[in-house]
Amino acid sequence: MMPPTRDKLQWMFTTMVRIRAFEERSSELYLKGALPGFLHAYIGEEAVATGVCAHLTVKDAITSTHRGHGHVIAKGARVDKMFAELYAKRTGYCKGKGGSMHIADLDLGILGANGIVGAGIPIASGAALAFKLRKEPNVAVAFFGDGASNTGAFHEGVNLAATWKLPAVFVCENNEYAESTPRFVHQNIKDVAQRAGGYDIPGVIVDGQDVLAVYNVAGEAIQRARSGGGPTLIEAKTYRYLGHYTGDPSTAYRTKEEVEERKKRDPIPLFRQWLLTTGGFKEDELRAIEASVAQEIEDAVHFGEESPEPELEDAFADVFTE
Repeated sequence: MMPPTRDKLQWMFTTMVRIRAFEERSSELYLKGALPGFLHAYIGEEAVATGVCAHLTVKDAITSTHRGHGHVIAKGARVDKMFAELYAKRTGYCKGKGGSMHIADLDLGILGANGIVGAGIPIASGAALAFKLRKEPNVAVAFFGDGASNTGAFHEGVNLAATWKLPAVFVCENNEYAESTPRFVHQNIKDVAQRAGGYDIPGVIVDGQDVLAVYNVAGEAIQRARSGGGPTLIEAKTYRYLGHYTGDPSTAYRTKEEVEERKKRDPIPLFRQWLLTTGGFKEDELRAIEASVAQEIEDAVHFGEESPEPELEDAFADVFTE
């Protein structure tokens, strides 16, 4: 795997900062009562989506989860249209009808975030099958959590992809909790990656707090899929800093000390320090990126706030197709 170029390193840092800023601002707005529905923040897991999507083109596909903002931002989604969707406005990605858990843009290869645990896995396998039948050099990536690896959808989707050698990559973001249930309570195995053995495909464990480690592992898996070698199961060991949903104190199932200890390996400061000491970046460059992203987020919030509300007749649009 070739090391990332300077432009790619800058893209990865910018993307991680953008995801974090989006999640922090949206969580703040949600707690103020400005946003409807539910919100599931990706804070702490930014390196996974960024490291994987760094290898994808607009023609590649991803499927996401209820905690999907990071995935779709890393795949190229506009944060202004995302905020409009969170505000349930007509200018949102789903015209305000989907909300936080259902952002999709087929033109970007975003086949949809999904509120149903594990549901994106067979969808990704279906997209990979389409790529193979059309003889297109594209890859489908499914993001999901450790809890989703217990579902029938996981086993069916991975089994078909393995049997048919589909160009798919399955990325388990193991943040150690399925909602409020610790992983060791709902799984007898130590690592989700062990399940790859049941399908005779590679199962790889990676430090999900290290974006460069994710980049290297994902690059090998995606190249293998593109070249006809079939799917890979990647288990990224990561951690979410907030509760299952925004407003969940999470103190009933984990301690504040545990969270603070895990924050010592925050993926953004870790990568930032590497860029300064090893990557050849200067402090003023990184600060300029952070300032630019902060302004971008504020402009996006304003866009969402000022966008028009749906009209009554919009309830009947996009329901049926010709």
